[in-house]
Amino acid sequence: MRELDVETIIGAVRQMCIDSNCVLNDDIRGAIADAAKTEQSPIGKNVLESLLVNADIAKTKEMPICQDTGMMILFVEVGQELHITGGDLTEALNEGVRRGYRDGYLRKSVVQDPIRRGNTGDNTPAVIHYEIVPGEKLRITAMPKGFGSENMGGVKMLKPSQGVEGVIQFVLDTVKAAGPNPCPPTVVGVGIGGSMEKAAILSKKALTRSIDSSNPDPYYAELERELLEKINGLGVGAAGLGGDTTSLGVNIETFPTHIAGLPVAVTISCHVTRHRHCEL
Repeated sequence: MRELDVETIIGAVRQMCIDSNCVLNDDIRGAIADAAKTEQSPIGKNVLESLLVNADIAKTKEMPICQDTGMMILFVEVGQELHITGGDLTEALNEGVRRGYRDGYLRKSVVQDPIRRGNTGDNTPAVIHYEIVPGEKLRITAMPKGFGSENMGGVKMLKPSQGVEGVIQFVLDTVKAAGPNPCPPTVVGVGIGGSMEKAAILSKKALTRSIDSSNPDPYYAELERELLEKINGLGVGAAGLGGDTTSLGVNIETFPTHIAGLPVAVTISCHVTRHRHCEL
């Protein structure tokens, strides 16, 4: 049984909060740079080039890429042979977020009650998804999610008879309805299967995968390519000002489902699509 002290976890989460908010991921930066070279709209091209300048300034000056530094989403894989010492794991994860947002001078955006509001003052609690896995490691994926894009997602319980055509149409309808609100070019996460809440989690987790990767199933890899082409054909464009680049990538995650259902969820992320991974 391997032991891991909570202070190590706190320090790792703290740093991921800062890094994810201030340094654009390589895959996203590369996709924006490539899109800027091929974009036919002069306005769209200017927007894409400005995003790169903004990202470079944020990295150099250690400042947030965007003023909305998000609500922290944590995907945590806990090895069943690992023993956490020195405190509670959930409290440690939240303490890491607390320190990261304090030390990184990141905006605190979490309210303590969804209706009565009231800022918690430290961007906690984080939304934490746990998974018990074999081994003795702790793997954490930190994903600060801004709500300009989060507000544009949705879940739909399709009938099985609607099939892949229904999935495609729901994704396109969701992206089209979002328009400029999620700060395109976006990354679109799609969760298919499971139950209503499982599909939603899958769509969020899909956004933590590099857009340079494809779904390991060739069928869904092809569906990712088809959806990206159709989304970019909508003409929303960078910043919603028109052009060829509405989305940088589409990632799909799936799970078995009930014979009577076809749950589909779409989570849209802005051009930043922040996330960091660590293994302890």
